[in-house]
Amino acid sequence: MSREGRLEGRSGGVLRDARERWVRTGGIELCVAELGDAARPTVVLVHGYPDSKEVWSEVAGRLAEHFHVVLYDVRGHGRSTAPRPLRGGFTLEKLTDDFLAVADAVSPDEPVHLVGHDWGSVQAWEFVTVRRTEGRIASFTSMSGPSLDHFGHWIKRRTTRPTPRRVGQLLGQGARSWYVYALHTPVLPELAWRGPLGKRWPGLVRRMEGVPADGYPTASLPSDAAHGAWLYRDNVRARLRRPRSDAYAHAPVQLITPTGDAFLSERLYDDLGEWAPQLVRRTLPAKHWVPRTRPDQLAAWITEFVTAHEERGGEVAAPVAAGRRYADRFGGQLVLVTGAASGIGRATAFAFAEAGARVVAVDRDAEGAARTAAMARLVGAPDSWGEAVDVSDEQAVEKLADKVSAEYGTVDVLVNNAGIGLSGAFLDTTSDDWRKVLDVNLWGVIHGCRIFGRRMAERGQGGHIVNTASAAAFQPSRMLPAYSTSKAAVLMLSECLRAELAGRGIGVTAVCPGIVNTNITSTARFAGVSADEEKRRQKKTARLYGLRNYPPEKVADAILRAVVRNEAVVPVTPEAHGARLLSRFAPGALRALARLEAKL
Repeated sequence: MSREGRLEGRSGGVLRDARERWVRTGGIELCVAELGDAARPTVVLVHGYPDSKEVWSEVAGRLAEHFHVVLYDVRGHGRSTAPRPLRGGFTLEKLTDDFLAVADAVSPDEPVHLVGHDWGSVQAWEFVTVRRTEGRIASFTSMSGPSLDHFGHWIKRRTTRPTPRRVGQLLGQGARSWYVYALHTPVLPELAWRGPLGKRWPGLVRRMEGVPADGYPTASLPSDAAHGAWLYRDNVRARLRRPRSDAYAHAPVQLITPTGDAFLSERLYDDLGEWAPQLVRRTLPAKHWVPRTRPDQLAAWITEFVTAHEERGGEVAAPVAAGRRYADRFGGQLVLVTGAASGIGRATAFAFAEAGARVVAVDRDAEGAARTAAMARLVGAPDSWGEAVDVSDEQAVEKLADKVSAEYGTVDVLVNNAGIGLSGAFLDTTSDDWRKVLDVNLWGVIHGCRIFGRRMAERGQGGHIVNTASAAAFQPSRMLPAYSTSKAAVLMLSECLRAELAGRGIGVTAVCPGIVNTNITSTARFAGVSADEEKRRQKKTARLYGLRNYPPEKVADAILRAVVRNEAVVPVTPEAHGARLLSRFAPGALRALARLEAKL
């Protein structure tokens, strides 16, 4: 049973113009909001604790461009009524009744695609694993909320067969779950939420989680949180003590795991493949409240997953389905690579593309950047773009950043790779030579770090910056004073920036390749020689690097690995590792080697 209306003037953000529907079930009324074309596939968003449906407003607005989007206030939250009495009114069985009533009202003839966050995900795991919902759920996207049944089995396995690692996992999750114990105490949670905690909560989630100050949470927060305490009291202890043995998902599942979640360990999902045979995993470098902090990324992943099961018969995008390396980490993320027309930059763009990232290939060679973007689309990144920019031009980089932010979103991973080579003795190197090298190799990195790094910091959800330095950064050479100086500066800049941005969740890595077979050798300049001699040296150097034949793809692999591990300095190639070790333990030997003059 339902009645319809409008939410105009009652809710913030995109929900202000949503269509309103009231669904009556089990003696309560659920407030349901709808966006988008009702003829399209239906996506149902279920909120968590202590939220209301408005937590989804930013995600819902993006999804409504493609789907019929439905949000509802869980019983006792927002504008939905609360059961009386509260005790026993929030069991998973009754929450399942509510979901089925909403699904029958908004999509009576077709199954719905389910998305849950926090307790919305906890209850949605119940929906997708009980018999009576079979055929009503087309797919399920879970984030920051495990099945209580799976959690119960996870605990039992670690208590019945303890090992030091398993005990550590139990203790770690136990510490993260402190709030669960608090919510089981009588009366005190209600008093806290209706008193000082309710008033301070908006400021707390802004400071601790980076949640924007945009009208969330709503004014109903104190009563929502007070009622929602019964979600824990009615379900947690009972299910953890006696978890169901048949809690298998009967629909495809997409798991999105925020790596910075303060409340849930990633280890909780180690055994999930056993319970969800059709499982796709994603990881996101973010904190708990991703519907507010990363709506762009969530909308992209949900759209991809829903579309896969609507239009491609369940065939998930190739990078995820094929289990390619790092696909769960970089799938859907926005990666910008400079110097991407060739060499290490091009290989890095392809590596991120194969991992499912969206790639912006930047180079002053417009045709080369466009070719890289086109090839990235072929290897796994349908959303790839080429941009022609000279990184030494600060205003041009500013314009690029504005365009990227407006059209593609905030960059998650920035790879400052553009660089030029210059060989020649210091006394033969002119001021113009120095300026050209420093403008690209150093100032290009500074511009990228400052302009894109600021946007990462303002977003408040972390990111990563990779700066391509060189083995020359820790190995002096009488023939590379300008080049070595520029790369040593990039190394120190990276170290300083890493210290500054660590508190914002932004990692910084300096990658230091040695002799790699790229075309930088054929375009490098040689100071103090004639044009003919310069060409001869370019050809000979290119031939020597070709004989060494260390591929740029190995550097690209090291870059992706460094981002995943958040490594500070990454030497690549044996000679780079050797030079770094000598710089630490035998600097005198490096100085002696620096006096040698290479014969070209």
